[in-house]
Amino acid sequence: MVGLIGIAIVFVMVFGGYLLAGGKMGIILKSLPFEMIMIGGAALGAFVISNDMSGIKHTVKDIKKVFKGPHWRKSDYQDLLCLLFELIRIARANPVALEEHIEGPEDSSVFAKYPRILADKEAVALICDTMRSATMNYDDPHQVEEVLEKRIEATHHHNMHSTHALQTIADGLPALGIVAAVLGVIKTMGSIDQPPEVLGKLIGGALVGTFLGVFLAYGVVGPFSAKVKGVIEADSHFHQLIREVLIANLHRHAPNICIEVGRQNTPTHNRPSFGDLEEALQTLKQDAA
Repeated sequence: MVGLIGIAIVFVMVFGGYLLAGGKMGIILKSLPFEMIMIGGAALGAFVISNDMSGIKHTVKDIKKVFKGPHWRKSDYQDLLCLLFELIRIARANPVALEEHIEGPEDSSVFAKYPRILADKEAVALICDTMRSATMNYDDPHQVEEVLEKRIEATHHHNMHSTHALQTIADGLPALGIVAAVLGVIKTMGSIDQPPEVLGKLIGGALVGTFLGVFLAYGVVGPFSAKVKGVIEADSHFHQLIREVLIANLHRHAPNICIEVGRQNTPTHNRPSFGDLEEALQTLKQDAA
């Protein structure tokens, strides 16, 4: 919703100011389809050339983030802490009982309580692989932390592909606008024998290309890239939280301390209060009793 409001503000302010200054939309509207074919088509072609099919699909899918915002909500962070608390308690009480949950999370009664987390394959894999490693005596906290850091960094780098692709297009759009403008000037020079009123319209049409390239770069595609990057970085805190809690577990802190470490490392706007989380954990303890 906020993304749509932002786009509306950009268009209203730019074109509204133009009209209030006495500008006429006729010449822009007449030239717009042809300029958009040249500039938009060239940008699309450059995007296809510089990305493989996987990257193209990834970028198109991530454009939705501009309008939907971060995937993880405040309630999801509390659910994650509750999930990790249950798994750590099981691991401490009976490591053998943990296997059914980490080897088949899709059939786990614990994971089933948190369908939004279960739907994230990377988050589930991060939890299960790390806890499986601990059961195999690969429990040096410093080594595991390094492995997790590299894995999260690799996932983050992959997720950032779309924002890099969009920013590359934004950087190229002003130049493509100049290309379209030059073609318009070439067309104008072919009609140099025409009266000034005709030449004026032709030159105005050519300048629409420059305007469109710059406008799309800094008013649309560039902000899209920045928004996608912000959303991806916000969602990456979810995986960072998994790392913090599981590393605390390897240090053999009490389950409640591990969860508190995670709560303290949760971004402020998504951090559950101590009271709310304690109440949720008490409910889990009562259900398990």
